[in-house]
This record gives sequence, C-alpha cells and structure tokens, in this order.
Amino acid sequence: MVGIMSYEKMGTEALDYMPCRYGDSRLLFRGPMRNLDQKYAIFLGGTETYGKFIAKPFPDLVEKDINRVCVNFGCVNAGVDVFLSDPTVLLAAQRAETVVIQVMGAQNMSNRFYRVHPRRNDRFVGASDVMKTVFREIDFTEFHFTRHMLGTLCARAPDRYAMLRDELKQAWIARMRLLLSNVPGRKVLLWFAGAPPAEAALQTGLGPDPMFVDRAMIDALRPLVDDVVEAVASAEAQKQNCNGMHFNELERAAAKRLLGPKAHQEAADALVKVLSM
Repeated sequence: MVGIMSYEKMGTEALDYMPCRYGDSRLLFRGPMRNLDQKYAIFLGGTETYGKFIAKPFPDLVEKDINRVCVNFGCVNAGVDVFLSDPTVLLAAQRAETVVIQVMGAQNMSNRFYRVHPRRNDRFVGASDVMKTVFREIDFTEFHFTRHMLGTLCARAPDRYAMLRDELKQAWIARMRLLLSNVPGRKVLLWFAGAPPAEAALQTGLGPDPMFVDRAMIDALRPLVDDVVEAVASAEAQKQNCNGMHFNELERAAAKRLLGPKAHQEAADALVKVLSM
C-alpha cells in the first residue's frame, strides 16, 4: 500500500496529526504511515481511537508495550459505515493478526430513516420517506449533523423518537455483525467511555457516548469476538478534564467533551493485558 502525507494547520497549541492515506482509500488516517508488509495489529474506531487532541492515543501506547506494529485506522466521528464501505480498510483488517474495534455510536450510520455522509458519518445527508412520514412536522433541511437532528426529535417528539432509537440499535447490531464477519483473525471489541454500558431500560434522551449502545447490544456480539475489553475511565482520569491535551482556543469546547491522556493510558493498559496473552 502507498500513501501521501500532508499537514493540518490547527493553531500553535494543536497537534500535527501527520494525516496519511493508504492504498486507494479516500480516508485520511492519523500518521505517521505504517508499513503493512509486516505483522501488525489494526485499530478501527472513532474520535477516541484517532486520538483527537491527544499526543499519544491508546493505539500508540499499546504498540510500545506489546512490541508490535499497531496501525491507527481511527476516524473522527466515525460510525461503522465508514469502515464497511472502504475496501482498503477491510483488506488491511483481513490481513492483520489482531483487529481492535472501538465501540462506536449507533447514530452515525445510514439506516431506513436517514442517510449519513459515506466518509464523514456525523454529517446528516437526508431523511427517507419513512422518516418524513413519521415526523411530518419536522423540517429536515435545517439539519447538517446527526446529533443536532436527533436532539431535536428527542425534544419535540419523544414517543416517536424512541421508535427511531430502537431502529438504530437493531441496525447497529446488524452492521457490526457484518463488519466482524469480514475479519477472519483475532477480534477484540473495545468499550472506551466515561461509564460502563448501560442497561437498555435505563437509557433516556440522547444518552452518553457511544450513543444508544447498551450492554445487551455488546452481549449480542460476544460470540463473534475473541475478547471484549471495557475501558471505563477512572474518576481521577475524568477529573483531569482536558489537561495534557493539545488544542487551540477555538477547540477548547470540543476538547472538554473528550477523554484525556490518563484515560487513554488506562485503555491501553486494559488492552495490553488481553493482547499480550
């Protein structure tokens, strides 16, 4: 696989992620580019896997401890769709010794109610006829992002929103099963969040990230993976807020919503225990 590198201009306090592209993929991943002509582990996931604002995200920390090349295929705001629709990513995952898949939210993927952008999965593209029929009073042209759209539906039509949420849950399980079926090697499912998976009956509103994913959904995938790692950030890690993160002033609000370096170290430690076996 070949690639290109470029630089992101994000301000004096921001990181240079050295974005790179593998093969024919149109996705930009975090660099530096890794050589895939050797044994490696691959990490698929969203903003946390990418390591937004983090100098050493957990894939880098894991690589140091297990002495094996770890390829970061995380994408900011990714859903399952971005990986399923990219042949280069699937081929790299099929050739990997181990594939670690971060649990991503169920909101950022196309479904029978709405479509998302194929590469920028948090971008709302359009509502289906089914969606327009169920939510007749909503003008979907005002939405550009899935979270904004879902938050509005939750506030204005909570009963019908619950039906949409349940559809997304079922679609997520089906999409994850499809992704896992395309990976022949060792598979590790990673839950990386500020709280453990919730029980379905306790979920209300939009809920925390990863959105809509509950323990029953994780359990439904257990037969398809070799290990499930729950890396729940400690109270100490969460108190640190965005300390140790790299961002410019315009990015401060976004940084505060993410887990910081200590949480990444805790996730790496949990993964190393499994991957070293």
